[in-house]
Amino acid sequence: MSLVSTLKEFSIGNNTANYYSLPELGKLLGVDIQSLPVSIRIVLESVLRNCDGQKITEEHVRQLANWQPVAKREDEIPFVVARVVLQDFTGVPLLADLAAMRAVADKMGKDPKKIEPLVPVDLVVDHSVMIDYFGTKNALDLNMKVEFQRNQERYQFMKWGMQAFDTFGVVPPGFGIVHQVNLEYLARGVYQKNNVYYPDSLVGTDSHTTMINGIGVVAWGVGGIEAEAAMLGQPVYFLTPDVIGVELTGQLRGGVTATDLVLTLTEMLRREKVVGKFVEFCGEGTATLSVTNRATIGNMAPEYGATMGFFPVDDHTIEYFKGTGRTEQEVAALENYFKAQNMYGIPKGKDIRYTKLLHLDLSTVAPSLAGPKRPQDRIEIGHVKNTFADLFVKPVTENGFNQSPEKFEQTFETSAGTKLKNGDILIAAITSCTNTSNPSVMLAAGLLAKKAVEAGMKISSHIKTSLAPGSRVVTEYLTATGLLPYLDKLGFDVAAYGCTTCIGNAGDLAADINQSIIENDLVCAAVLSGNRNFEARIHPNIKANFLASPPLVVAYALAGTITKDLMTEPVGKGKNGDVWLGDIWPSEQEVQELLATAMQPEVFRKNYAQVKTNPGKLWEKIKGVTGDVYNWPDSTYIAKPPFFDAFEMTPSPMPPVKNARALGIFGDSVTTDHISPAGSIKETSPAGRWLNDHGIMKADFNSYGSRRGNHEIMMRGTFANVRIKNLMIPPLPTGSRVEGGETLHQPSGEQMSIYDAAMKYIDDGVSTVVFGGEEYGTGSSRDWAAKGTQLLGVKAVIARSFERIHRSNLVGMGVLPLQFKNSDSVDTLGITGTETFDISGLENGIKAQQDVTLTIRRDDGSTQDVTVLLRIDTPIEVDYYQNGGILPFVLRQLL
Repeated sequence: MSLVSTLKEFSIGNNTANYYSLPELGKLLGVDIQSLPVSIRIVLESVLRNCDGQKITEEHVRQLANWQPVAKREDEIPFVVARVVLQDFTGVPLLADLAAMRAVADKMGKDPKKIEPLVPVDLVVDHSVMIDYFGTKNALDLNMKVEFQRNQERYQFMKWGMQAFDTFGVVPPGFGIVHQVNLEYLARGVYQKNNVYYPDSLVGTDSHTTMINGIGVVAWGVGGIEAEAAMLGQPVYFLTPDVIGVELTGQLRGGVTATDLVLTLTEMLRREKVVGKFVEFCGEGTATLSVTNRATIGNMAPEYGATMGFFPVDDHTIEYFKGTGRTEQEVAALENYFKAQNMYGIPKGKDIRYTKLLHLDLSTVAPSLAGPKRPQDRIEIGHVKNTFADLFVKPVTENGFNQSPEKFEQTFETSAGTKLKNGDILIAAITSCTNTSNPSVMLAAGLLAKKAVEAGMKISSHIKTSLAPGSRVVTEYLTATGLLPYLDKLGFDVAAYGCTTCIGNAGDLAADINQSIIENDLVCAAVLSGNRNFEARIHPNIKANFLASPPLVVAYALAGTITKDLMTEPVGKGKNGDVWLGDIWPSEQEVQELLATAMQPEVFRKNYAQVKTNPGKLWEKIKGVTGDVYNWPDSTYIAKPPFFDAFEMTPSPMPPVKNARALGIFGDSVTTDHISPAGSIKETSPAGRWLNDHGIMKADFNSYGSRRGNHEIMMRGTFANVRIKNLMIPPLPTGSRVEGGETLHQPSGEQMSIYDAAMKYIDDGVSTVVFGGEEYGTGSSRDWAAKGTQLLGVKAVIARSFERIHRSNLVGMGVLPLQFKNSDSVDTLGITGTETFDISGLENGIKAQQDVTLTIRRDDGSTQDVTVLLRIDTPIEVDYYQNGGILPFVLRQLL
């Protein structure tokens, strides 16, 4: 069989170009390619085009071409992506790893330039800006000045990277959020090398990379660890996935937004347990959705747990490419390529062989919020007040706040005279890639603000309001439609272009408000148009966080509390008395009339031309060192990572785990935010103490996210979230749990920080393990959640189930992910943390997904052997683990 015969020609205008034809492959293999899910076909094209007989063989092509909807998933797909996208929180540590690899090459007398990205890499600086200033005309200018002052050392390091690596580009601060910039600017539709055309595909170091699925691009978030391997020429390896089809029918009702739709889908798909699966949208309802609505749905794939939320290319995709200023040549290449491959248009559910086909009638979607702690906990708007009241008194084990009922109506006055009640909204933020890329919801927020201002309504001055558009184009169309002044009047001035409140960069609250919340144990609220509302992510003192569409963020800010039912009570008072939600909610027609202003090709072209021609004075002033090898100047932001300190060309065998102690025992839904927080650093925490010892004042701590280039801070911040609960520590007399990164050191039983206990165990030569419940590592694709775990000396994480990215990150760092089988758990096995543990069964060679024995040795001398599943899922992951992780594995290959 010769796969070369699949190389065919297609035309672009008057020119012809080559492509690897999937219909031709189908004929060659006698396979019905047309009934394969479109997402599988795009991956198949990459496997076919990159088939070299070594990393990728004809057998790989055959296996994937013969994909079956229902089968045992044992085959590994080697997927070579077209490019890699980074955001700065994850991009900086990745750049530090590359710099460290170059240092190893240099030390070994090899050419450091051997360490070079082999595919284009774009880093978008969007996570570093905080909402320090808000509600004023100059908030944007002031926040950016503070951002550059805080992050100068990181930006100097990025400038070094730009000159050291040939394929590494940076989109400077102030242009927008990585996923919106990716959608509007970086994505080209199809690429070509030596006149062979192929579809865009990528991995990104942010879980919401899936937003790009909205324009037919196969892409998902990976940890920085895996992204580095992809950059350095390794295929992204993953198990052949199930593909769940979602057939949408009908149309959204007036007043229902794309946000309401995505929260409904998140709830529905979480219930379906789509973790590790591709989700692909089909049907007539899907065909009616605009690309920006599709992008909103693709964006939240991590929240519903899927690897992707994929939409095929069709006429709407082509309109979007034209409207965002792509060239005629690019648009023609995209359309003609997908037509040549028979992959153009939204298929009907019956035409594709899906693992399972789900259905949703769009007309059944209702206005909703999600919260107060998880994005999948959707609440229809009419039930928000009662749900909050119920959760207020419920125990923490039932997702509640464990408060006494009489406190619900009490009013507390702060030292500055602000009156506060439980349920009061203190942060209202129009932010995040999910919604700020979507003109329909942004224009709706502007129209609602206009009607509210005209009705004489105001927002209380103690509510922290902010508008952080996903790109500068949003400001252009809000200005062109005359809506921006009304948002300004309500305090929603443009405060930043970046991933602000949603990533934990909300900035602080007023000191008197913080004091009152802590002293009175208040459950106050935030509303944001984001995708994440995990505990302590938005602000450490705000316990109830609700995701909502941009217009609902404005409406709730006007109401001032989550304890008001906006369906049956007025939103607030205006100049003529009560104002109801129906009085200020924009009609579908009003939004539609303004939508054309959001798609002006010239505006997009002019804006993004400035990335290279006019990146801004603040960015131009940053000067980085030059040269191929970094000189590691003294810095509390950037330090040479220790992952290659003992590097040798031959890997040492991984030592067995014997007499290990439990460093922590955690419950269900422990997120990567719990394991490696991104927000503020407490002065009394191990990381805060380290910064104090190095002469850094509290005001200059910045955030954990911004300091990910320094392992000293990140390992001290591992398991240091202020809301994490280690179940090794007995409950308090009230029944509630101790919060924060504490543990009991064994056998002393002394309570101390997890970091201090880990260092004590390392000094004593004692291995450690961590236990978890369901969905361990859910949330962001945070490689530091795995890197920090490894640096604390943890040899294995044993959980009921793992979220996809975190599991692969653990393997990538040489930490064993082990999964309890059947109904086994920490509870059923009676594990308290006083035991010691052995892990056996790996001594005679490791096989993917084999059984392993966990031996529990209790205080009374009894032992128990428990069979657990090794979640090293694929043969390549076995290689990574045996090399001590993915980075040493790749470095050995390159050298």
